Amino acid sequence: MSTQARSPSGLRRWFRRGPWENVATVLIALGVFMLMQSFSLFLFGQSLTVILIGTIGFVIVSHFPE
Repeated sequence: MSTQARSPSGLRRWFRRGPWENVATVLIALGVFMLMQSFSLFLFGQSLTVILIGTIGFVIVSHFPE
């Protein structure tokens, strides 16, 4: 077994599925919060953009290696 298979390095270490799925999920939740809050029209207006970025990010990250 090679050392690269045992200890991920370089790009493989940065592009693992777990942490990036968490980031995408937090973005989606933040967008939903922005959509439901009632104190800022700016946040409400940007909520769809944040939800879409989180959703597209989640779809892309789901193809990353474990």
